This record gives sequence, C-alpha cells and structure tokens, in this order.
Amino acid sequence: MAIESKTSNSQQLSTVPLVGVAVNAALAILKILTGVFGNSYALIADGIESTSDIVTSLVVWGGLRVAITPADDQHPYGYGKAEALAGIVAAVALLGAATIIAVQSVREILTPHHLPHWSTLIVLILVVAVKEFLARWVGKIGSEVDSTSLQADAWHHHSDALTSLAAFIGISIALVGGPGYEPADDWAALVACVIIAYSSFRILCMAVKDLLDASPPKKFEEQVRILALGVDGVQAIEKCRIRKSGTAYFVEIHVEVNGNETVQRGHDIGGHVRSVLRESDLRIADAFIHIEPHTTTRSLSMR
Repeated sequence: MAIESKTSNSQQLSTVPLVGVAVNAALAILKILTGVFGNSYALIADGIESTSDIVTSLVVWGGLRVAITPADDQHPYGYGKAEALAGIVAAVALLGAATIIAVQSVREILTPHHLPHWSTLIVLILVVAVKEFLARWVGKIGSEVDSTSLQADAWHHHSDALTSLAAFIGISIALVGGPGYEPADDWAALVACVIIAYSSFRILCMAVKDLLDASPPKKFEEQVRILALGVDGVQAIEKCRIRKSGTAYFVEIHVEVNGNETVQRGHDIGGHVRSVLRESDLRIADAFIHIEPHTTTRSLSMR
C-alpha cells in the first residue's frame, strides 16, 4: 500500500508543471499583444521569454514522468536521475533567458524609442501577481518533495515576475520622467537579469549534486538511524549511506544485532528494518540492510 501511495503521489506531482504551461501560454499572449499596442518592446520581449518557460515546464514535466517509471532489469535503481537532468535543463534555460533579456535590454538602451503607454502598467501588475503566486505554489511543492526540477521551474516563474516587476518600475520612471527616460525599463530589466542568473547557477549546482550522489543533510541521516535503532533486536548502527534519486532516497545501512542470534533471526530483523524505513514518511524507495554482529569492543569504539 505504501508503494502504491508513493506512486500515486508522484503521478500527481508530475501534473504540476502543466499548470505552469497553461498559465505561461495565456500570459505570453497577453504580454505580446499589450506590448504591441502599448508601445513597449520590453513587454514584448517579456512575452517571448514566457514562451520559453512553456518549453521549460514541459521539460520538467517530462523529467518527472520518466523519473516515476518503475525500475527494470536495465535500471534496477529506477529512473529517478531523469528528474535531476530535467533540473539541469531548466537551470540552463533560465540562464539562457537571462542572457537573452540582457542582450535585448542593452539593444533597446542604445536604440531610441517612444514612451510606452500607461495601460501596460495594469497588465504588468496582473502578471507579477499571477507569476509570483505560481512561483510560490510550485516552489512550496518542490521544497516539500525535494524536487530540483520543480524548484527550477518555480524560479522560472519567479524570474518572469522579476522581469515584469522591473519593467513596471522602469515604465513608471519613464512615464513620470518623460522624454529622455525611455530606456528606464531596460535598465531595470538588466538588474533583474543578474538576480535570475544567480538563481539559475544555484539550481544548476543543486541538480549536479543530485547526479553525483551527494549525501543528504545530516538531519535526514539522523532520522534514518533513529528509525532503524527503534526496531527490536537492533543494538547499534555501524554505517549509513544515503543517496537521492529523483524525489526518493536509497539507503544502505549496516545494523548490529546480537552475535549469538541465529541467521534466521538476523534476517528477520533486517527485513523489519527495511520495512520500517520504506513505510516511513522519508520517501525511501528502498533500503539495503547489512547485518553485523554487535560486540562490546565495537560499541565502545563507535562512541
């Protein structure tokens, strides 16, 4: 039942990026049309950038769908790494979007253009509100399940909100300042690009760590040890290695039992430890249990 529940939750999780696809498609059309009629190239560029977010969300969706594919003979540990690969693609796309916006902003600064219409501010307020809400929602889910690709997708939404906010500030300055202040929104966009680029680099590092099987936080390992020590017959924990694959974890743990126990008893204890770990709320896909004889000398050396 626990495995079926985790699979069901993973399938529901993979639908989250599709919400972003629908929202980005609607906002991209709204931005481009408003930019054309409101004389704001920055808003048009922002709308074009939103179309790239659609592709990114689809990549994240595809990565999550592959990641929940059951293990087989060729991939006994499952396809969880596809989630980290999707995170890398999303992070690189985010960095690419920041670069494109920066280049377009510099180009607009160097090219004289008319003041944008005040109506563009209303659209930008709506965009910032919607995208920031979407970013917080996706980011919250991504943090809860420790999904690198979802967190990257959340930052794509957040970056869209940032560029729109920058455009709002810049257009406001341009409208108040009048002639000579036309490039204000482009300068504001450049500042937002720096923030976006930093975020993409941070997400890229997170995804690479997942691919290289970096250890989870120490607190997570402590929780695993506590669960294993709570099993009747376990007297100590010698080693505990954990690696993340997708949104799940694989645990390799050496548990010490009474050296005088029968092989069957040791096997039963190990099976109980495995069941406890897999049925916990720690999203442990599987646990590999090594049984070791417990001795006073070893126990003292571990302290």
